[in-house]
Amino acid sequence: MKKPVLVIMAAGMGSRYGGLKQIDPVDEQGHIIMDFSIYDAQKAGFEKVVFIIKKENEADFKASVGDRVSEKMEVAYVYQDLHNIPEGFEVPEGRVKPWGTGHAILSCIDEIDGPFAVINADDYYGSHAFKVIYDYLTTHEDNDKYRYTMVGYILENTLTDHGHVARGVCVTDENNYLVGINERTHIEKRDGGAAYTEDDGKTWVTLPEHSTVSMNMWGFSASILQELKAEFPDFLKENLPVNPMKCEYFLPTVVGNLLAQDRATVTVLQSADKWYGVTYKEDKAVVVAAIQKLKDNGLYPVNF
Repeated sequence: MKKPVLVIMAAGMGSRYGGLKQIDPVDEQGHIIMDFSIYDAQKAGFEKVVFIIKKENEADFKASVGDRVSEKMEVAYVYQDLHNIPEGFEVPEGRVKPWGTGHAILSCIDEIDGPFAVINADDYYGSHAFKVIYDYLTTHEDNDKYRYTMVGYILENTLTDHGHVARGVCVTDENNYLVGINERTHIEKRDGGAAYTEDDGKTWVTLPEHSTVSMNMWGFSASILQELKAEFPDFLKENLPVNPMKCEYFLPTVVGNLLAQDRATVTVLQSADKWYGVTYKEDKAVVVAAIQKLKDNGLYPVNF
């Protein structure tokens, strides 16, 4: 069995932060959230990281992140390119929006030939998540079905005090297999719990305590890359005529299709760690304080 690889979706970093050199550090040593993910991944056993970036950000990304990571792990780069679409299709005139997470992972098809984990660049997942996903990827292989996995988080551990968030709320069966993901685009803390609205706050639906949500931490065999490639033309055929500027090819949609066809299982691994991310600028202080506390508790060295 090949050693699992870590894939980090970082193609949105330039636009989100207004240039890579302005990436916000979360400690006095200048580390960004991704540094902690890479530290945790390496500790769990990952030896190679593949960064999905925009080609135009390559020099900045290497200077800001990649060069120092390459001192600790094997590093590769792939590019999410708007024009990387199947023959017979054209990018609609005026479109600048990337094609989504499914297209981002598809960009890795020539770089990866074994199991891999996927994370977002700007989310803090916690050390436990990397350990459980690495352990799964080194002990499970495809057989009669694709055997995928994801790390699920307790909803309450992923909310912010400063506004609403979008989360994929997971439905699982008695064996912890994923049945489906309900995308809720507006979840808030309410009345000591959590609730979502789909009509701009006119009505609210309470979410059960300890609901499991996806934070885009997936584990796959290389088979997902061929599935993403196979489905992409159908996606473009269906969606370009109706939403040419903004349609997105989402990774969870392709996984959901495989589940519906009974061609794959997704084992949901639970993480009790608290997720951190900067959804709103007010979240930054919370993340900085949390990272400092983790360091104070000995989970991370001051410098690494």
